[in-house]
This record gives sequence, structure tokens and C-alpha cells, in this order.
Amino acid sequence: MTPLTGSRPGGRSARIQQAVHEATKELLLTTSRDDLSVPMIATLAGVNPTTVYRRWGDLAALLSDVAADRFRETEPPVETGSLAGDLSLWAEHFLEEMGSGPGRSYVADVLAGDSSGENTGICAKYAMDAITQILARFPNETAPPVSEIIDHVAAPILYRILFTKERPASGYGDRLVARLLGGGIRRF
Repeated sequence: MTPLTGSRPGGRSARIQQAVHEATKELLLTTSRDDLSVPMIATLAGVNPTTVYRRWGDLAALLSDVAADRFRETEPPVETGSLAGDLSLWAEHFLEEMGSGPGRSYVADVLAGDSSGENTGICAKYAMDAITQILARFPNETAPPVSEIIDHVAAPILYRILFTKERPASGYGDRLVARLLGGGIRRF
């Protein structure tokens, strides 16, 4: 079931979503994932469990929605004065956030409860929005399109975080950006 995240912003639906998200985040701090339940979350949020089931379908979909929301950037990407500097700093921040224990859990939650692809799409949009903001700062510079930056910077970072034993070392994101901007990526 797809969450109804877009209905009536600021209305009852938004208040329920906020209360359930906050309750879920609070319980994740104090409760083992194995012990977490929809009724427990609903009670803390002050809503009926059927409301949660109707909106999210199951616990995995709710955790996916909450995790996707955590990927939203609240601040614009840091400005360094150069395209390479801004992208490198963004890539290193992305690596740090996604590679942390909580970051890996959020990625796993987004994937586990997202049968429709909506939440993964939201997460991708957040990354693309940050990159778009960076590129907009440098309108006179030749830069790869956002999709190439995702393919050659964000994708390898996520692959290493999710599918390799060791987390990429600091500087990995910087090296990916340098290779992309320096022409080390073969374009087809």
C-alpha cells in the first residue's frame, strides 16, 4: 500500500502523518526493532492502529516512509566557492550520512517497505535536488548532468555501503567527484 503522503497538507492527514512519524522515531530510540509494533506506535501517536494500517499497510511500509523522510535535506548544500568543492563536500557528507549506523538502517528500511518504489524515488529526488542546487550556483561552468553525478558519485557510494563489508573511507566521495569532473569517467 502506498502512503498517502500528499493529501491535504496541513490538514488532519498531515497531522496524523506527523504524529505517527514522531512516535515511530521516538520508539526507534528506545525499543528494539523486533519489539516495535503498529499498535505500539499508534498508541504513542494517539491514533487508532487501523488508521496506521489503512494509511501505510504494514510496519515495513511505515518504517520505509519514516526513513525516506529522514533523507530530506533541511539545509542547502554547503558552498565552497567551486563546483568541484561543493560536489566533493556534498559527496563526503552523503557518504558520512548514508554510511553511519543509522544511515544504513534508514536505507534498509526504505528498501524493505517500499514495494511501489515511491519512497526510493523520494530519496533519489532529495539527492538530485541537492545536486541541482549546487549546479545552479555555477551556471557558466561545464558540468555533467545531474543523472551522471548520481550514476558516478551517489550510486557507487550506496553500492559500497550496502554490498561491501567495509564502509568506504573518508575521501572516497571526493575521489569519485574528481574522476567525474576530471574526465576519468568514460562516457558512452
